[in-house]
Amino acid sequence: MAEADINRETELKLAAKPEDFDTLRVSPAIADRTTGPATAKTLESTYYDTEDRRLAARKVTLRVRKTGDGFVQTVKSAPDEDGLGRGEWECAVTSAAPDLTLITDAAALELLGALGESDLQPVFTTVVERTIQDVTLGEGDDAASIEVAFDRGRIRLPDGRSSDLCEVELELKSGPPAALYDLAQELTKAAPLRLEMRSKAERGHALANGGADKALKAEKLLLDPETTVEGAVARIVRACLAHMVANEAVTLAGEDPEGVHQMRVALRRLRSAIALFRPFIPATQYLWLVGEIKWLAGSLGPARDWDVFGEELLAPVRDAFHKADGHGRSAVEDLDTLAAAAEAKRLRAYEGVREAIRSDRYTAFLLGVGSWVEKRGWRDQPVSEDSVRLFQPVIGLADHLLNKRHKKAKRAGHGFAHLPVAQRHQLRIALKKLRYAVEFFRSLYDDKPVRRYIQQMAAFQDALGHLNDVATATRLLHELHDDGSRSAPGEPRAAGIVIGWHARGVADTEAALVALWHDFIDTKHFWSKPDAAV
Repeated sequence: MAEADINRETELKLAAKPEDFDTLRVSPAIADRTTGPATAKTLESTYYDTEDRRLAARKVTLRVRKTGDGFVQTVKSAPDEDGLGRGEWECAVTSAAPDLTLITDAAALELLGALGESDLQPVFTTVVERTIQDVTLGEGDDAASIEVAFDRGRIRLPDGRSSDLCEVELELKSGPPAALYDLAQELTKAAPLRLEMRSKAERGHALANGGADKALKAEKLLLDPETTVEGAVARIVRACLAHMVANEAVTLAGEDPEGVHQMRVALRRLRSAIALFRPFIPATQYLWLVGEIKWLAGSLGPARDWDVFGEELLAPVRDAFHKADGHGRSAVEDLDTLAAAAEAKRLRAYEGVREAIRSDRYTAFLLGVGSWVEKRGWRDQPVSEDSVRLFQPVIGLADHLLNKRHKKAKRAGHGFAHLPVAQRHQLRIALKKLRYAVEFFRSLYDDKPVRRYIQQMAAFQDALGHLNDVATATRLLHELHDDGSRSAPGEPRAAGIVIGWHARGVADTEAALVALWHDFIDTKHFWSKPDAAV
């Protein structure tokens, strides 16, 4: 591929309903900004990968698209950290089969790795009816040219399986990327749209893998010593959003409890980041961010609580009684009754989760935070000592923030052996904030001592987490029939068995828990200036 064929693709995708396309086309956001007639075409693209899906594992795309009488081969890199941009290399080929000999650019070759055409096989095909409308936002130097594509079609596998796709794709041709968010926010006022973070390639591979999305943990964040405080804020917030949205599909399916768990972890990480950098964020922006995070976390919380109760608290007790070879049969029946009531409660909680994720408020939150980061919204404040630090290297701030979080956790755990449950819960929260700060900044330090510190902290956190789960179970059992329904015979007895079982377990592990606390306190700091101040 020639150097001239390299470009950066910068786009934002919005999932839509086909019946809303006409409404969107005539909305002021589009109709008042058009720069020419709309064009329509059919796009048929075949996506290739190896049998072991090594390209998909790195989020690299290789496709061949039929365009009129010809074919175009495209290589795309994984999305940039902002989720909007990615590298793209294109060239003409003679057929629907890829021709790797035409790829000469070093970056594209590195993406593909050591593979030959014999290693490749067609994985899926997309057939899309696309209508394109070019629009211009703004004027003068701030003007942005955006290609709005209304895509409707299907993803098809060689074995006949398929899934629909319907989306509005906003591709930046020139101007500031923030304009994509501006246009998207306007379009959501004309019709119900949802931010779609997955590419067609990612959805096609998910279908080929059985259609079941997998829960994903947060990817390791990479900062370097030259990264400014402002740059760190942007990268951390984007990473938290990407982590949350990556688990959206599996959460909506509701079959893997890890999905909603990871979405909540992402939200906690995001809230912790916002609190960590609070001195640099204007008060009104901070309050909006925290308010929306609390709303969404509150919507996801009950589902996670009932998942934990069913899998980690009730299930072990039921299993133990079921394995008792006939002993305690009445207790088994009571526990099964309680399990059925808890499952009904869990299913209702997931209905609330789906309602929240599919709501206009959720989409507005994602687009609002994305726009805030892209526009560096925190700059909208008077010049002050804190605002000036936004442009200084984050390495000068990281030591101070880590030390501050560590001291708060140490104070919260003072006299740990004698702390009541409520104060231990506060310690748990302080440790979470400390751990997230460590994970945000870990790439700035030598990895070995950081890893040792995290491992020691994680062991103690896990033990504290179990204590919290047991305390939460008591609350959940009191809420089991807060909708006015009546408990079935035997439910109260089963609830008492579960609570008693785990209360005994907590008492048995108290000495080990105290020892874990002291092990953590004795762990050596990995940051370079424990007593540094900003």
